[in-house]
Amino acid sequence: ITAEVRATIKALIPLAPLHNPANLTGIEVATEVFPEAVQVAVFDTAFHQTMPALAYRYAIPQNLYDEQRIRSYGFHGTSHLYVSRKAIEHLGKPAEETKIITLHLGNGASVAAVKGGQSIDSSMGFSPLPGLMMGTRSGDIDPAIVFYLGRNLGMTFDQIDALLNKKSGLMGICGDNDLRDIHKRVTAGDAAATLALEMYTYRIKKYIGAYVAALGGLDALVFTAGVGEKDEIVRALACQNLAYLGIQLDAEKNQRGATGPVTEIQSAESRVKVLVIPTNEELEIAQQTLGVIQSIEQN
Repeated sequence: ITAEVRATIKALIPLAPLHNPANLTGIEVATEVFPEAVQVAVFDTAFHQTMPALAYRYAIPQNLYDEQRIRSYGFHGTSHLYVSRKAIEHLGKPAEETKIITLHLGNGASVAAVKGGQSIDSSMGFSPLPGLMMGTRSGDIDPAIVFYLGRNLGMTFDQIDALLNKKSGLMGICGDNDLRDIHKRVTAGDAAATLALEMYTYRIKKYIGAYVAALGGLDALVFTAGVGEKDEIVRALACQNLAYLGIQLDAEKNQRGATGPVTEIQSAESRVKVLVIPTNEELEIAQQTLGVIQSIEQN
């Protein structure tokens, strides 16, 4: 990490307001505590750099891409890379022949389509805001809503930013962003919590369908991160009625959840492997960091 890299991370705070400030603080503290240590930045967008232009470009004027680099970058790449690699190893077939959808479901959530071991599409875009409905983030919305909020309600850009990043998603629909609490409310018959859960899992299902089409088939569907690994209700609802795509869960296996590094939860009839794979972003980052340090030493 050079001064130039730090400046660039700071300049990009508007694109990742929930993440970049904390990362910069960590870099600054580490510089004070370990002044002689090499610091390495592992970017969560890196895995998605293999996306083709048809997936990462937006249908806006060319000059905005050329001059401002406005395009989809994708996020959670470190996690998607780690679990897709684990899934490929588990499938036991050549990596270049594999078609995998990885679902990183936590307070932030994203989906990636991974073909031949490479990301070809991701639900997050220019920022970590679009895509799936999340804990406090809206996910995909009609862009015209932003104009409406500004023109008709007099909201500033900063207010709209806070609304969509910190007050929307599950929080916006039912006032809670913790699915454990939402499940309790659903059991008690709470209508707002029920709608929030239905919307959350419906959006996941839509992206599964879209990415099966983009991949031209599917070998494995992977659930990871806090919700993906531990929430059997979300997994069940997300996979409900997808037998026509070859996706069928085994209720008992799904209930048990992760029992090792890779756990199959599909039924005997399922053509697609449905896997729960605990992510290990720290290990992936450490391995990539080691690679960078070794490269520096060799040069």
